[in-house]
Amino acid sequence: MAGRDCLVTNDWICGEYLRSRSQELIDATVQHVGITAAAVAIGLVVAFPLALLARSRPRFAGPVLGLTTVLYTIPSLAMFSLLLPFFGLSAALVVTGLVLYSLTILVRNMVAGLEAVPAEAREAARGMGYGPARLLWEVELPLALPALMAGLRIATVSTVALTTVGSIVGRGGLGNLIEDALPSFFKAQVLTASVLCVLLAVAADLLLLGVQRLLTPWTRIRAAGSRGAH
Repeated sequence: MAGRDCLVTNDWICGEYLRSRSQELIDATVQHVGITAAAVAIGLVVAFPLALLARSRPRFAGPVLGLTTVLYTIPSLAMFSLLLPFFGLSAALVVTGLVLYSLTILVRNMVAGLEAVPAEAREAARGMGYGPARLLWEVELPLALPALMAGLRIATVSTVALTTVGSIVGRGGLGNLIEDALPSFFKAQVLTASVLCVLLAVAADLLLLGVQRLLTPWTRIRAAGSRGAH
């Protein structure tokens, strides 16, 4: 009876809500994760050639960075309205909008990471007979990886938050639950969906941080050496 009472009294914390709406929460979380993952993955695929273009052709750097910055400033409602004729009311509409929003973070961090690679490292690799492709994949990208991963973490956390805006077209994952609960101010649903969204962002950031540490073991060795020197 106490569990049902919390629904009647509209409490913020309600175990009965979690029990009775568990499948709804799972479905919304799965949709949220799917949209976020798809947007970030496609964003990486699009951002990488743009970053290479901006780095290798300085005259294109300004337009590329400027365009991605302008895209990020477009309000979500306007962005979805512009994309609506092409994608309709679908998950693709939300994913495409999120991809466009992620580009400014991903491209800038990729360019910054590649530009930070020491010139002597490039010269040494060229002296050993490395061609442009091998130089990029075996020297530049590994050295730029910390900056690239930092950009990926920021873009992922940002996308987790922005995915909720997809509730405008019914494709917002946990944002759908928040949107549905606001008219009646259903406290338990608003709080639960919001907390799950925050937990998703934290979990994604920690996961990517773990991947970064696995891919860049030399940064841990360097940090340990610095602590030992002190």
